[in-house]
Amino acid sequence: MEIALALFVGVLAGTGVWLTLRARTFDVILGLTLLSYAVNLFIAAMGRLYSAQAPIVEAGRAPNLLEYADPLPQALVLTAIVIGFAMTALLIVIALRSRAESSGDHVDGGEQGAAGGAEPSSPERESER
Repeated sequence: MEIALALFVGVLAGTGVWLTLRARTFDVILGLTLLSYAVNLFIAAMGRLYSAQAPIVEAGRAPNLLEYADPLPQALVLTAIVIGFAMTALLIVIALRSRAESSGDHVDGGEQGAAGGAEPSSPERESER
């Protein structure tokens, strides 16, 4: 179980880094989202992977760490999920606005085939602005 989880976190993180390094806006957003999923799984795994264990110590029982799950990583992951969802929505809106203004979704504003990364400006293009 631990090896499968470690591999899954590694694949998510690797794919997230690869997509983040791409030159397209939506690839970068998807990469950041996958990276946040990998971090959330990693933090949740640090709280021990127990099923059907109470996160709160019951009254009258000796506090034994083998019988309880740690509630702090669960709270951190829940908060990170909510914040990550809001940030992803904000990034998508910003990317859509940028695409509408520059008529492309390349990160540096140019196309991949251009030598300098940006297209040379033409007088017709300048008059449109």
